[in-house]
Amino acid sequence: MLNASHSFFFSGIMKISTLSTLTFVYITSATAKRVACLNNSHTASDAKCCVWYDILNDIQAKNGLFDGGICGDDAYDALRRRSKGDGADGSLIKYSDTELGYDANGGLDAIVMDEKALADKYGVSYGDIIQFTAAVSVRNCPGGPRIPFKAGRPNATRATPDHTVPEAFHSADTILKRVRDAGLTPNDLVELLASHSIGVQERVDPDIPGTPFDLTPDVFDTNFYHDTLSPLASTRKSDYALARDPRTTLHWRLLSASQPLMANRFAAAMDKMALLGQNAKILYDCSEVIPAVISLKPDLKSRAKLDRSCHKF
Repeated sequence: MLNASHSFFFSGIMKISTLSTLTFVYITSATAKRVACLNNSHTASDAKCCVWYDILNDIQAKNGLFDGGICGDDAYDALRRRSKGDGADGSLIKYSDTELGYDANGGLDAIVMDEKALADKYGVSYGDIIQFTAAVSVRNCPGGPRIPFKAGRPNATRATPDHTVPEAFHSADTILKRVRDAGLTPNDLVELLASHSIGVQERVDPDIPGTPFDLTPDVFDTNFYHDTLSPLASTRKSDYALARDPRTTLHWRLLSASQPLMANRFAAAMDKMALLGQNAKILYDCSEVIPAVISLKPDLKSRAKLDRSCHKF
């Protein structure tokens, strides 16, 4: 599940991995040339994207990684994997014997092994499988935006060092410094924290495991930003500090006021982070494979409950 170990550090440029060879035929239309993917019923703008339709069918199956396409535990973990930032090269998968021992990666054993099995089965890189499963997981949650997905990342050639991941108890100064070192801005950080809109904490307070980050943990909405601003909300120390820090609070409040803005900015920030340390020229766009949007129905009861709590202060 999503928990306190979100971060935004990334690893460097690594060696290119090779996609499994696909058999395909071309279809010519009046508007564009498409490729018929022979292993499934889809057509693609690029033959190399066909394998991702195969993987999509696999993970969205009833007995697949996402249990029929629900916004559940594995969806939370997949998003947590990518929002950690090391999804650019997949070092946590390739060097899992080392990196799963880091405190910041606690609770990720199952999703790491599942994603490794998928990548090995279909012949794609570990970095790509992390990016793809996270993008699909967000779309499985009502309100989740379509995150661009570009494939062709190289695999890692070394493990990410320990103590590079901001933790829940870190100060705003510490987190913002690490974000800056990674090539991201304070606004990027605030936007990436929308990942806390879904899921629960398991390790911030082990006495109350399963505590959600907001009142609607199965919906990708602005409640996380609202709830963190509430004096009654149970939240991470770092989120509480960033919601009130002068370098981030204005953008925090801006995103809390608009679901479309929050969703769009989150998608853009995730895309930016996915390209850090990568050679964009070797990547190819397979965003078309990401499923269609699930419309968001506002949880008016939860919103009213929070508003009543805030009015007491």
